[in-house]
Amino acid sequence: MNHAQQTALGRALRLLGEHGDALTSDTPDGKLHEVKADLKRALDLLDDSVSGAAPTTRCLEHPNGPVDADAPDLCLLCETRRRAARRSEFNGPDPYTRGAETTPSRYGVREDRPQPQQRWLPEAWNGQAWQLCGTPRRDRHEAELYLNAQRRGSRPAMAYRLVHEFTDYEVLRVWGTPVHVDIEPLGNL
Repeated sequence: MNHAQQTALGRALRLLGEHGDALTSDTPDGKLHEVKADLKRALDLLDDSVSGAAPTTRCLEHPNGPVDADAPDLCLLCETRRRAARRSEFNGPDPYTRGAETTPSRYGVREDRPQPQQRWLPEAWNGQAWQLCGTPRRDRHEAELYLNAQRRGSRPAMAYRLVHEFTDYEVLRVWGTPVHVDIEPLGNL
């Protein structure tokens, strides 16, 4: 808005203010038409003075920014910044945005990986290879009791073993002697 527009608009608004002070319940229609004409003139001056688009938010920093209806100032950008600040109050600072001194590893951090599980695997020798003969157990004593019951059963295997699984496999104990049995009769003659 230049100085001439500012002066003309100021005069038109002051005139409207005088009209408003003079209004009463018995104001004649001729006077009301005069107020209407002055009001249209002031609106035309105002339309000529406005150069930009109407602001979409009540934010002084981002008047034409994106709108968030839930924000008090309708500004999505400022509300996002406020939400992040509230989140960091409860959760602490974001570990990935602490600063330039830390760079996230492509393999993740320890808390992201599953914890290793410790299990005991009961296995039986079937003549060719070791195979799982029961459910993996979380308790070693329970797994040993299971294998003892299998050895005393009606159809025991040639050998049994207990394998400890904890990020890797380790054979803990072997019952019997595994002998390789050829599955072809008469040794492939």
